[in-house]
Amino acid sequence: MIDRQRFDPFNNRLCRNVRNALSENFKEVLKQNKMQPVRRVAAFFQNDPLPPCVRSYIDQRLAAYEQVLANVRDHQRDHPLGTAVEIWDQHLFFETHEYLEPYWMTADGDEKKLLQAIIRAAGAYVHLEQGNLTGARRIADKAVAVLEVHQDRLAPYADPRLLLDKLRSLDPTPPMLAGTAGQANRSIRTIDRP
Repeated sequence: MIDRQRFDPFNNRLCRNVRNALSENFKEVLKQNKMQPVRRVAAFFQNDPLPPCVRSYIDQRLAAYEQVLANVRDHQRDHPLGTAVEIWDQHLFFETHEYLEPYWMTADGDEKKLLQAIIRAAGAYVHLEQGNLTGARRIADKAVAVLEVHQDRLAPYADPRLLLDKLRSLDPTPPMLAGTAGQANRSIRTIDRP
């Protein structure tokens, strides 16, 4: 039985199916530059009676996907992290993970480590959303260890210090990442000066 007040993909199959189907089709939205793939999935689930938390989740996700699509159209992104920070800033942490995973799987070296760290950072916020502090701490610590070493690689896309501070403290209010890259680049250059 689903808790009608809480969307919980960790413990409820319907919630998990909705989350996974929307997320998988959101990648198609970004490829096709149109919302039809997720609208079809949403309509499929909405044809049946749904608990209010599931219906609300679908509505919130569709609105956030629209915003990401608009932001990505407005800001041409030449690297997956550029798009990932737009996804992150809509609090789409599961989608951030899903979007970056194929890039991580084909990357190597420092690029692979950085992508995995961002995936883990997103995973920490997925766990925080569900109130799982132990899981969030475990994943956040792994992300922090890599992000500390590769701050310069993240700096063109987001302020690594802001993300590191939030992850270290497990701040339940996630940082906004898009648009903080300029601050990160300035502060890193200041530190690097002799």
